[in-house]
Amino acid sequence: QLQLMESGGGSVQPGGSLRLSCAASGDTLDHYLIGWFRRAPGKQREGVSCIKSTDGSTLYTDSVKGRFTISRDKSENMVYLQMNSLKAEDTAVYYCVAAPLTWYKSSEEFLEGTYNDNDYWGQGTQVTVSS
Repeated sequence: QLQLMESGGGSVQPGGSLRLSCAASGDTLDHYLIGWFRRAPGKQREGVSCIKSTDGSTLYTDSVKGRFTISRDKSENMVYLQMNSLKAEDTAVYYCVAAPLTWYKSSEEFLEGTYNDNDYWGQGTQVTVSS
């Protein structure tokens, strides 16, 4: 069974950068949608970005476009989220999430966040943006 483990969270000042890593084990990510979701205190879970393993196509929520970049290293079975120009509102616990491609009609449906409870989730990593 697929297992995911995030790393790379921490505290950074506004305008700073962090790179989150997601290590997959138990299966390869060759036929998955893989994404990053976040939950900020007092807010609903939010899909941040995802990548489709088959063609490398990516999707971002509007608030992070131009600042965050998702990527995948197939040889290492890893997925990354490069986060630049961080803002206080990016403060949240970030989760790596994956689902087989057949579970969703589209990347948009995956990232929308309604149906992800049964996907594969990592344990989360805290990102704090504060001066």
